[in-house]
Amino acid sequence: MASLARPLRQDTRLSRLMRPRSIAVLGAGWASNVIEQCRKMGFDGPVWPVHPTRDEIGGVACFRRLADLPEAPDAVFIGVNRHATLDVVAELSAMGAGGAICFASGWGESGEAALQAQLVEAAGDMPILGPNCYGVINYLDGALLWPDQHGGTRVERGVALISQSSNIVINLTMQARGLPVAYVACLGNAAQVGLAELGEALLADARVTALGIYVEGFDDAGAFAELAEVARAAGKGIVALKSGKTEASRAAAASHTAALAGGGAASRAFLRQLGVAEVATLSGLIEALKIVHVHGPGLGGRLCSLSCSGGEAGLVADLGAAAGIIFDPPSDQQKEKLGAVLGPLVTLANPLDYHTFIWGDLEKTTEVFAAMLDGYDAGIYLIDPPRPDRCDPSSFEAALQAIEAAQALTGKPAFPVSSMPENFDEPRAEAMIARGVVPLMGIETALEALAALRTDPVDPGWRPWPLVGASPAEMLDEAAAKALLARAGIAVPRGVTAPAPGALDRSGLVGPFALKGLGLAHKTEAGAVRLGVTDPTAEPPMPGVQGYLLEEMVTDGVAELLIGIRRDPVYGATLTLGLGGVTAELLADTVTLVAPVMGPEIAAALRRLRLWALLDGWRGRPRPALGAAIDAALAMQAMMAADPALREIEVNPLILTQDRAVAVDAVIWRET
Repeated sequence: MASLARPLRQDTRLSRLMRPRSIAVLGAGWASNVIEQCRKMGFDGPVWPVHPTRDEIGGVACFRRLADLPEAPDAVFIGVNRHATLDVVAELSAMGAGGAICFASGWGESGEAALQAQLVEAAGDMPILGPNCYGVINYLDGALLWPDQHGGTRVERGVALISQSSNIVINLTMQARGLPVAYVACLGNAAQVGLAELGEALLADARVTALGIYVEGFDDAGAFAELAEVARAAGKGIVALKSGKTEASRAAAASHTAALAGGGAASRAFLRQLGVAEVATLSGLIEALKIVHVHGPGLGGRLCSLSCSGGEAGLVADLGAAAGIIFDPPSDQQKEKLGAVLGPLVTLANPLDYHTFIWGDLEKTTEVFAAMLDGYDAGIYLIDPPRPDRCDPSSFEAALQAIEAAQALTGKPAFPVSSMPENFDEPRAEAMIARGVVPLMGIETALEALAALRTDPVDPGWRPWPLVGASPAEMLDEAAAKALLARAGIAVPRGVTAPAPGALDRSGLVGPFALKGLGLAHKTEAGAVRLGVTDPTAEPPMPGVQGYLLEEMVTDGVAELLIGIRRDPVYGATLTLGLGGVTAELLADTVTLVAPVMGPEIAAALRRLRLWALLDGWRGRPRPALGAAIDAALAMQAMMAADPALREIEVNPLILTQDRAVAVDAVIWRET
């Protein structure tokens, strides 16, 4: 695809709200808190409390009405009840305010969708965050529209955090890991301003280096895809923590594809295809953002690990395998350099236990650290400086300096990693990050962050399909479904249909046969599939079916696949691949992609299956016709693209022989 990347919009409609020169606050207790937080952060613009009866709030004289303000404020914190909020927003919009935080709850999240729609109408062109929103913290300029405590401090540059949960992001500000935070922003109900618009407004600030998001759901997948692309083009990475992955699909009972594409598979696929790093924990989010803040997005896949303990080396190897990180051995040239310094008693491997022979020798330690790092994309160095309040950490300085020197000499990222988070103190972490070296707290979290940042190459200009409105759908019987597949160029077995077994005409067909009952989503579970049939007229009826299908059996298959594509209410459509039959479900061994995809992406996805070896000639098995399987998947995708009424197509199994792919069972749901 041709690249559709555009520059980040430097002047957005949120600019005044995010970087205000003046702030107005409404309410009493909440307004007082906002004033206090602005004062603590050293905001140098005016903060104007507005209250109809109070003379002062937070030690600042009040204005009786919004109309009495010296000028239209850039940003407003609205801390009044929801019904009063409607009138305030309408007045602010009319007077040309830059934007507002709508703090009150009791809108769409409480079933009051109509009231929330009135709020959006009242705002007009003026941007509002929320409602049901905590607000925004700008640590760069000390401007806080924030009614509570937080753990951040003023910075000159740093990352931006967006969260759909106020409490989650408050907790993130309390981190003591050295991450410089430039902005904190909450979406609330996102009635007017969504994730993508807010993200771009924050990334547009040149002082922002990366974006971290805690998201429960994507309000506009296409807009977020565009944000990811423009952020990447600007050299600013996005790290995401997506929650809400365990909700069972309502369609799972009738669809294997729906069940297998649920549980977060679709969101993981979406983020992967956008090159967005996805983590599973809040600690992982912080550590990954530290890396992106200093080194930018993306990280090479080849890592080395060094420690002065065999126990640490073994632990890293085990935890790395669990995180999907494999430590390739050093090259012969590296071993020669390392051996010359470390001597014959040190086993030269990766992870490397360099023992303590060189401990305290800055020159030799630097030589070893750099020689190892030079052959990889990045390196982790296990080191736990003694706690400074009870111990003397001076003996560790040479090793820490050698890590920084190795990074400077090789131009490769070098990460000091403490075995536990508390074993690296915050002042030391902040100082190292300021010098361009990122310490990571905790082995497991460090490996999680490093694994997440190894993103795949991204197709420029990729966007998910537009959403298709949902309507009632019906399941086609298998014969009708296979007729559609055949018209799309997908091979199906030869067969005939009849209302009863005795009426099936098998002339022209070659046995053995498969006899199936029509009209059931899960025929096997209902006992409506009989294989190896020689005389269908002698078969007893199948209860509950709506007719019969007799087909020639495929007897030369060497592998089976499940391929399903279905409309998705968030991401447009998803394509799910796995081993056929019940294998995919029993082992949870499937991969999901977000449409549209191309053949090479499907081929790469199949290689991510745990049972990929069975498709690749394992132990001398014949190799199936994977090219034909990929063609079938692409044909199914083309069917969905051409017909918006198609809701889902599932082929399970697609039997692969050595030269063809045959859809021997198929389910299609189509809107009525």
